[in-house]
Amino acid sequence: MARNRVDPEEFSRPLRRVLVGLLVLILLLLFMGWRIDSPRVERFRSALVDRFVPSFQWAMAPVTWTTDVVGDFQSYSRLLEQNQQLREELKQMKAWKEAALQLEQKNARLLDLNQVRLDPKLTHITGVVLADSGSPFRQSVLLNVGNRDGIVDGWATMDGIGLVGRISGVGQQTSRVVLLTDSNSRLPVTVNPSGQRALLTGDNSDLPPLEFLEDTSTIRPGDQVLSSGDGGIFPAGLPVGVVVKDSEDRLRVRLTADYDQLQFLRVLRSHQVEPITDAGALIAAPPVQGPPRPPVTPEPSGDSNG
Repeated sequence: MARNRVDPEEFSRPLRRVLVGLLVLILLLLFMGWRIDSPRVERFRSALVDRFVPSFQWAMAPVTWTTDVVGDFQSYSRLLEQNQQLREELKQMKAWKEAALQLEQKNARLLDLNQVRLDPKLTHITGVVLADSGSPFRQSVLLNVGNRDGIVDGWATMDGIGLVGRISGVGQQTSRVVLLTDSNSRLPVTVNPSGQRALLTGDNSDLPPLEFLEDTSTIRPGDQVLSSGDGGIFPAGLPVGVVVKDSEDRLRVRLTADYDQLQFLRVLRSHQVEPITDAGALIAAPPVQGPPRPPVTPEPSGDSNG
């Protein structure tokens, strides 16, 4: 005899309906009780909250942890944005710093051009740099002063800090300045404190070498290099740079002049030294003597023999 199979769905469907109905009824009653504005209901709500809410702290722990994680992530995002803003501001401050340093150097050069005197006997003419040759085989600049301003070929030029070069070619309104770094430049210098004489030869690099040193053992990096005045082209004592050593231990000079910011140059008026044509004039004349003095006779002594 076959058994009648009963579908479980026939029992679960009515049970679900009953449970859903009870849940809806409970929620409806809770909603109505929560909305009733009555002192008794208010006291009941307070007692209910005081009774059950503290015991649900363990259930709120995941929610609290999630809230803290979300807050930390938002704080990290804000820190990241602030860090990016600070980096942008730092870049801007670096740009302003570079601009301030350039203005400070420019102001120092202008003050030097207007006020500094290397020698009371030396006067100068200030010119503006119009153009740069920009050639790897020739290092020169063009000034806006020329014959009309009394510029003479061969005069020394400075940027207010150090020696830059010499005038090589003068026009009516412009003149050409050959820089110390040019391959055609040769400058007699003195290295202090040793006092050795040398020749600064341009090689189209930023660090021209020192040639014809008698004793290189007395030269140290950091020694000051000045123009020696030999040859009568440049005045003596003009600052040129400091001694450095390259990777091959060759003595070179880091120039004092800022070749990257050549905007104004000071042309020093050099006065020709009176030439000596008579070799005997190098020997001082003997001092002028007066007429010969009569000989002095000794006076007789008071002791006599009668």
